[in-house]
Amino acid sequence: MYSALDIPVWVAVCVAFLLIAGALLALIGSIGFLRLPTFYERIHAPTLGTSWGIGGVMLGSMVYFSAAASRLAIHEILIGVFVTLTTPVTLMMLARAALHRDRVERNGKAPPKQTPEPDSNS
Repeated sequence: MYSALDIPVWVAVCVAFLLIAGALLALIGSIGFLRLPTFYERIHAPTLGTSWGIGGVMLGSMVYFSAAASRLAIHEILIGVFVTLTTPVTLMMLARAALHRDRVERNGKAPPKQTPEPDSNS
């Protein structure tokens, strides 16, 4: 395995770009979390920042370790799969719990219930 000083410059530039892009996406998600006014708006930004930010960091890690070990290193894909699967599920669970709470308390923060349109053919 090569040290970080022995990898080619183009690999280092690619890894740096992916790490910075992932960190910026995570930062944008964090800023969105702080800036958006309601819970329902606020919950969306961090999930996108987390998914895409982790994706950039994960790809950077894969490129670095593939170059440093001189073989394909793809075990980081498991991290990406788990984050991609668990983040939206967590978002939906939090949103549904908040929606239920707000509707039970009738505090007016919850969006109105969607009623199905009556079928005009019957």
